[in-house]
Amino acid sequence: MRKYYVDNIRWITVLLVVLYHVIYMYNGVINAGVIGPFHEVQYQDALQYLLYPWFMVILFVVSGMSSRYYLENHTVKEFVAGRTRKLLVPSTIGLFVFQWILGYFNMQMSHAFDTMPNTVPKIAMYFIMVLSGTGVLWYIQVLWILSMVLAVVRKWEKGKLYRLGEKANSLVLVILGVVVWVFAQILNTPVIVVYRFGIYGISFFLGYFVFAHESVVERLSKYWHVLAVAAIALGCGYVYYYFGENYAAEPVVNSPFSIAYGWIAILAIFAGMKRWGDFTSPFAAWMTKKSFGLYVFHYLPLAAVAYWMKNDTSLSALPSYLIAGVAAYAGGFLLYELISRIPVIRWCVLGIKKKEKHVSQ
Repeated sequence: MRKYYVDNIRWITVLLVVLYHVIYMYNGVINAGVIGPFHEVQYQDALQYLLYPWFMVILFVVSGMSSRYYLENHTVKEFVAGRTRKLLVPSTIGLFVFQWILGYFNMQMSHAFDTMPNTVPKIAMYFIMVLSGTGVLWYIQVLWILSMVLAVVRKWEKGKLYRLGEKANSLVLVILGVVVWVFAQILNTPVIVVYRFGIYGISFFLGYFVFAHESVVERLSKYWHVLAVAAIALGCGYVYYYFGENYAAEPVVNSPFSIAYGWIAILAIFAGMKRWGDFTSPFAAWMTKKSFGLYVFHYLPLAAVAYWMKNDTSLSALPSYLIAGVAAYAGGFLLYELISRIPVIRWCVLGIKKKEKHVSQ
């Protein structure tokens, strides 16, 4: 039986990821690989501060839960094979086949081509664009690694940790935020800051061992209103305190304030969605099937259109945001529908052997 609130959390979060990237493209805080700000102070950038501490963390929690649900009816061997095809293939082979195009635009926006000597061989330039095209696929790269670790851990723990996780009450879930903070301090790559293996790893395994228990989330849902108020208060305080600083880098990204806000927001979302969002609809069912494709493809049309507007138009902020937003959402869906219908290419870019039913990541 599908957990509709889990599906809804996933696709709604993906929609927010796309919105975040639209704002991010014109943000005034992080300069690398973006168009840049319209004004010295941009209050719309506050959306980035509200989303960044929790939106990718919650996707790893959901992915851990989905892994548990999948393994209840499949073998570890099937799990490893399926995750390798759906995650590793698109984030490696897919870079060489398709995502290098995004790498081209990322390098254009970063003015990387301007600093490269003309003597660089074309094949070397292609490989550089391949690496630059990783973009949002870092998420499925990290998810594949965690999935392989899970395959080993599952054989070792023999269900003991899973049974222990069922005992977690709401107070324990809040206290687990301290554990999340501890893991947020470790296994972080120095230059490419999105590879935060510590916090994403513990979130994935908490999803698998704790949140996958329906009883745990059911108990949490009784406190949805308290958690919602706490998350809103912490979010407002977090934005006020850190606005203008780089929220994606240390010391802000791993600060106690950032982790506390992010973790309480995640608990509030699970509690609220279990209480009010455990249902489906034609649109929700459609988004459940398409959200992974939107995630994979949205950044290319966003980057391409934003780069075009920067060089060939003089549009102000509002129309630029609107056009970029339409490009990201509509372009992401259209690319998914196109690529998913092309044999071989769809395997390389999406891990699809043939037109198949949706499989939760």
